[in-house]
Amino acid sequence: MPYMKQASPGLQFNEQSIFERGAPGRTAASLPALDVPEISVDRALGVLARKAPAGLPEVSEPEVMRHFTRISQWNYSIDTNFYPLGSCTMKHNPRVNEWAARLPGFANLHPYAPARGIQGALELMARLRDALAEICGMDDVSLQPAAGAQGELTGLMMIRAHFAKLGKSPRKVLIPETAHGTNAASCTLNGLVAVPFKGSDNGACDPADVARLLEEHKGEVAAIMITNPNTLGLFERHLSEIAKMVHDAGALVYGDGANLNALMGRARPGDLGIDVMQFNLHKTFTTPHGGGGPGCGPVAFKSFLSPYQPAPVVVKRVGAGGETLFELDDTRPESVGRVRSFVGNFGMMVRAYTYLREMGPEGLKAATDLAVLNANYLAASLKDVLPLAYDQLCMHEAIFSDRDVKKATGVQTLDIAKRLIDYGFHPPTVYFPLVVAGAMMMEPTETETKQTIDGYVAAMKNILEEAKNDPEMVKKAPHDTRTGRLDEARAARKPVLRFHPKSAT
Repeated sequence: MPYMKQASPGLQFNEQSIFERGAPGRTAASLPALDVPEISVDRALGVLARKAPAGLPEVSEPEVMRHFTRISQWNYSIDTNFYPLGSCTMKHNPRVNEWAARLPGFANLHPYAPARGIQGALELMARLRDALAEICGMDDVSLQPAAGAQGELTGLMMIRAHFAKLGKSPRKVLIPETAHGTNAASCTLNGLVAVPFKGSDNGACDPADVARLLEEHKGEVAAIMITNPNTLGLFERHLSEIAKMVHDAGALVYGDGANLNALMGRARPGDLGIDVMQFNLHKTFTTPHGGGGPGCGPVAFKSFLSPYQPAPVVVKRVGAGGETLFELDDTRPESVGRVRSFVGNFGMMVRAYTYLREMGPEGLKAATDLAVLNANYLAASLKDVLPLAYDQLCMHEAIFSDRDVKKATGVQTLDIAKRLIDYGFHPPTVYFPLVVAGAMMMEPTETETKQTIDGYVAAMKNILEEAKNDPEMVKKAPHDTRTGRLDEARAARKPVLRFHPKSAT
């Protein structure tokens, strides 16, 4: 069947900002007459009183509805098409998880409700904690961190607390260049020093490099942080050997769990020698992802780190009548303290628990198998026209380079990404990881069908043909969008972050 371009021209509305709509005195509400005495705002607020109106929009209900509906129609979403964003696991989120999170008994919980009034919520947290610990082969889990990066931060805080208890203060953390970029930032925020090192020629960490660094920084190394699979989409095949070396040197192993989508049900990080790791519930366990949140980054750890976990901790007790009770234990003298208000992003926990109950062990294993299969199918389908950074079996994502097409036509990664928009696809992750020149990182996830991947591959091949025949057309893409290619450098240097009435046209 001939390739059918997934995007086509259509009518889209230009839209002013909400501040440019409406007129003075226009409103979308009908309010009753004032039933309390009027007061002088100037007298009540004094110098705090405004000298001019706040400049809020004055709009009717149809104006509000049309405004937000129109701008929503500009969005690209997982409900419209495929997101090949590598390292982000932008997969479909089952709607049953959304239904569960919106149940009134969960959605309407007050954060200050006493433990006796939220027994169901606390039991869900305890069950989720135990399930996540089992999945990753750890002894315990803290659900409190609100994002993967905050989970990293928390895990390193626990490592520091562990060494402090031993009367030690090692400050160096070994981080391979194939780890996630947030690892180094988490070290800095903890007062630790990142020691980067290159991977081997096959893309994985070389035990000899780790041994050399452990000797070079003897007695100063607190941990190694390893992302597995790493950002090249490759499994760290020497992880168990490296973990033993690090432990023998008196340091700990931090495992970045952001890519757990390629392991769950098949391999447990704890069994490979990891001491502490973070999950990304908003990636692996299907929470709406993107736009800055909300996230949830639980931290899993071995039992010797348990005293240092964030408080409060959900604990299970037996009541006087033999009934099971769940409580929030805040008496944790060695805890690193609270890292998130209340108990964390509870709605994310409900979604993840629902997903785990729906999938079960075999479902999680099948999801991993499909994620890895789809990534390798995509790699095999494109590698003859777009070179792989490492031509070997990958895990959940495949990394390509623009080196050949750039040399032959001048078309590079950014141009290909922009042209994909004209074909109706969201671009992949570009120029990451930094260790690959002109990188394009693509992750199809387990929720995409063969037909979807085939359509994406066909679009990529068409674009590469266009690059040969009409490179300038590709370099000026996108062509079918509401606006053409923007000056991204200028937007980054001189961003316009707020509306100014005087600049309105």
